[in-house]
Amino acid sequence: MRITVVGAGSWGTAMAAHLCRLGNQVTLWAREPEVVEGINGSLRNPYFLSDIDLPPGLRAEGEMRDALAGCELAVMAVPSRWTREVAREVGRYLPPGTPVLNLAKGFDYHTGSRLSVAIAEELGRPSGRERVAVLSGPNHAEEVARLVPSATVVASGDGELARSLQEILSSDYFRVYTNPDVIGVEVGGAYKNVIAIAAGVLDGLGLGDNTKASLITRGLAEMARFGAAMGANPVTFSGLSGIGDLIVTCISRHSRNRAFGERLGRGERADDVLSESRMVVEGVYTTRMVTDMASGLGVEIPIALGVKAVIEGRSKPSDVLRELMARRLKEETEERLFRDFLLRKESGGSPPA
Repeated sequence: MRITVVGAGSWGTAMAAHLCRLGNQVTLWAREPEVVEGINGSLRNPYFLSDIDLPPGLRAEGEMRDALAGCELAVMAVPSRWTREVAREVGRYLPPGTPVLNLAKGFDYHTGSRLSVAIAEELGRPSGRERVAVLSGPNHAEEVARLVPSATVVASGDGELARSLQEILSSDYFRVYTNPDVIGVEVGGAYKNVIAIAAGVLDGLGLGDNTKASLITRGLAEMARFGAAMGANPVTFSGLSGIGDLIVTCISRHSRNRAFGERLGRGERADDVLSESRMVVEGVYTTRMVTDMASGLGVEIPIALGVKAVIEGRSKPSDVLRELMARRLKEETEERLFRDFLLRKESGGSPPA
């Protein structure tokens, strides 16, 4: 296939290399001229995954019109803060009916909508179901680029598109599953970054495995509550795009969200840490989004609220941890999520976008 990957950060570069290795004709759009030169001249991205030799045949392009010419599949790999803006530009040149797969994890920076919804709106596909899909799972770019075995999920309201992408993307080191629950897959991919910041804070405080395991487990419950309120199937959060992605992002040395949180736990200021890196810490933006959305959804999200307080410098990490440990005692069961989901499904209730 003729495939265009839009965005030459770590994940976009890794995915472009993966698709090229599978025999596709791949063009990688990059905003930075240095990246275009580096890939076309030496098969190296000078800014992201710079130690990885990219496969012969991969071509970089700095002009969106040229990058999308003849495109049969567009893969969006742009951080959430700029997804809508870049999707608008893609929409000007994308051949009609071309499917779009989004790799970014987060919410639209401007409206708080899910990224697939923002992309569909900018492409003039307002239902969000027509030829738009999302990919999410425990897929650190550094490992996929080195052909380390990984698994992931493709979700779309268009089942035929999801199955087609499953075939296109799968290899002996990259196993792809499908899931019709687009809301759940997107919420899991976004919310896990918030919990990963909290996990990093625990590392910065020098706390133990018990503490982190407790955080991951209760973070999963918080993620599922939030997702269910948006209309997701709670079962989705027990899969690769939920607990799978949550685990890897909370424990991996590759996780920029965990690393950011670790520095907060050591007492550094959020603005100082963010100013030092070209890499985007998605969890910072997602924390703001979910805390703004939670009150309207009627969802209790104490971990995300604590992360926000630390990022904004309103609370010390140790104080937030103490507050979380001293919350009102309660049962662990999350049965209500499943019961409410089934009732809504039986009644034909439509979830929010």
